[in-house]
Amino acid sequence: MAYHKVNADQRAQGHSPYLDNDELQATALELEWDMEKELEEPGFDHFRLDGTVQHHLGNSQSPDLDLEPIQPSSSPKGRFQRLQEDPDYISHYTRQAPKSNRCNFFQILKVFCTALILFIFGIMIGYYARKKCPSPPTSQEPNNLHIYHEILKEIKAENIQQIYRHLLQVPREDDVDIATKILVQWTSQGLEDVRLVNYSVLLDLPSSSSNTVTLKTSGECFYPSGHQCNRETKMLHSQDLLYSYAAYSAKGTLEAELVDIQYGTVEDLIRIQAITNVTKKIALLKLGQSPLLYKLSLLEDAGFGGVLLYVDPCDLPKTTDLADKAFMVSLNSGGDPSTPGYASIDGSYRQNRLNLTTLLVQPISAVLAKKLISLPEDAVQRDRCIPLQLPATGKKIISLNIQSVTTYKTISNVIGYLKGTVFPDRYVIIGSHHNGLNTYGGQEWASSTAIITAFIQALMLKVKRGWRPDRTIVFCSWGGTAFGNIGSYEWAEDLKRVLQRNVVAYVSLHNPVRGNSTLHPVASPSLQQLAAESQSFNCVEKTKCPESNVSSVQIQGDSDYFINHLGVPAVQFSYEDIKTSESCSFLSEALFPVHTTKTEELDPSFSLHETIAKLTGQVALQIANEPVLPFNALDIALEVQNSLKGEVDVPQLLEVASSLRDTAELFQSDEMRPANDPKERAPIRVRMLNDVLQSLEKSFLVHRAPPGLYRNILYRLDERTSQFSVLLEALEHCKLHQSNETIQAALSEVLNSINSALVYFKAGLGVFETT
Repeated sequence: MAYHKVNADQRAQGHSPYLDNDELQATALELEWDMEKELEEPGFDHFRLDGTVQHHLGNSQSPDLDLEPIQPSSSPKGRFQRLQEDPDYISHYTRQAPKSNRCNFFQILKVFCTALILFIFGIMIGYYARKKCPSPPTSQEPNNLHIYHEILKEIKAENIQQIYRHLLQVPREDDVDIATKILVQWTSQGLEDVRLVNYSVLLDLPSSSSNTVTLKTSGECFYPSGHQCNRETKMLHSQDLLYSYAAYSAKGTLEAELVDIQYGTVEDLIRIQAITNVTKKIALLKLGQSPLLYKLSLLEDAGFGGVLLYVDPCDLPKTTDLADKAFMVSLNSGGDPSTPGYASIDGSYRQNRLNLTTLLVQPISAVLAKKLISLPEDAVQRDRCIPLQLPATGKKIISLNIQSVTTYKTISNVIGYLKGTVFPDRYVIIGSHHNGLNTYGGQEWASSTAIITAFIQALMLKVKRGWRPDRTIVFCSWGGTAFGNIGSYEWAEDLKRVLQRNVVAYVSLHNPVRGNSTLHPVASPSLQQLAAESQSFNCVEKTKCPESNVSSVQIQGDSDYFINHLGVPAVQFSYEDIKTSESCSFLSEALFPVHTTKTEELDPSFSLHETIAKLTGQVALQIANEPVLPFNALDIALEVQNSLKGEVDVPQLLEVASSLRDTAELFQSDEMRPANDPKERAPIRVRMLNDVLQSLEKSFLVHRAPPGLYRNILYRLDERTSQFSVLLEALEHCKLHQSNETIQAALSEVLNSINSALVYFKAGLGVFETT
């Protein structure tokens, strides 16, 4: 390189490192010339430094030589830096290098410090931004099953048993006392928003003296249980005797002939009316086969004056011994009788409805029924059960005395909220009930309340660790259930507009352990698949999984308003005894007095309670937490088609039902499947889809239904029937009154319901096509 030659010449001449000015200028010019030659080497042809050379030549006389203008170069290293790298190079300007190094060092230090400060500042901003402004919630779908398992594993039989026994220690003097105790329990579990909601309602309570039945031929007087009227019996069984009555029955005394009408079906009425005049007579009626209110409406229309109601021992499970027990029933179809259709809030108009029927109705035990029938002892066979029946010969004249007291009482609901994080305006309601009656209704209310409390306890353990459901879960313990689901009706009527828009499902815990033989799941058509899958999920760790078919049949309890007035999908799990006959449906309408150990005899280890709690919890969690509501639209269409089999052959009905199925299949494939794929899930489409799914069953509410029958036609009467209940009733009515007007009206109601659902499905598809 050029600088080697310069240094060599300097050494050859023996110059001192300290040169005078003339020599310094000459050396500078020679270095400049030499650098110009270096820049003219290959790769540097494009640089022109002629002007620079002339500039410095013109100023060669200057005593201060500034070499800085010579520095521009495309070399990777500066000119003087390259000179200094040579081991033989001796700088004549030793003061300049340290200055440059110090500048470079401080510049690098400043850049480093600035970068470090910005880095730390960025971390702090990110941390506080994430803490104060969390990112929009994302689907935790892959972890949902793991979360459900973590919650449900905390539900243990011993915990439910402990809660159950604690509840039974509460003095049962008033509905408000029990409700307050439940509120304290739920609050202690960590549920933040728990409220006591009170309503003043009209109740029909027993009078101070028991109702009686007297045989006029012999003068024998009997209490409803079958015991003879005397002071000793009255003192011994005072509570059982008083609460053996029909709430909201007509009051008074009636002396008339006893007529056996068996189960009170249309065929039974036609048979009896063909042989006798039934006006103002007393019917001997068996509970079962169809709803009590429906049968009483038929008897009232026929002209009967009174009814003795009993349960045939042949219809009871073999594991029960209730033959000598009378029971309580309510003749109230739902809600406060004094405010039908609107809430019993302060200032509401109160109607004077002391009786809900003109019939004098009295429940009696099977023992008393046998005495009235005068059944001979040899008629009872041990190998089989013979149904009770009044002999055709001879008349039985009886006197029926019924007294009760109607009064306004306060009933209380306990309502607790666990707010959702993504859809807080969508509610999943889980309902149990508490009972203020002393011994009636057994301890089923305590089972129901213990299960829902155990689920709250398990759920809140997860909530305390930072988890919350997507949708709001509302926990309810209803009051006044035994008198006609009064608490749930009043609360729902009070919040009707909100609930119509917000409730997505109702999960029922009404009387969860009525037996210990079979699991009986009931669900609306859109939830049948979820209920079946829930059984499989909770049977994974068990050696034996019961095969239980999920059906859509009428059920007792506080789900009534949500199913029949709001059109909300519902589900319920319960254990029952094996049914002994086809007639035993609707026997749960009777509330028998059960001693306190009955529930623990049915389920000593409380393992059945644990199973019901986990099944209920699994379904509730999936509805509350899945991004897309786990409802099956196609199952509704299939249920409609199945319900039309065997009906009156109406082409229009079958055609609309077929179109509904086709549209539901299209909806299921085009909208449901893509929405269930997280990669294709758009939040706005999910919200729109959930709004459609939420209201699927509202189209199937008919305007009017016969007493005791569901307005929601998707529910059948029982497992024996597969047709729409309103059409079956219309056919029966046609036989009784020799008129087809009722059947035409019922067909029109069903047709309009199916067509409304079809239009709703198509409108939903149309909305998705435009987005």
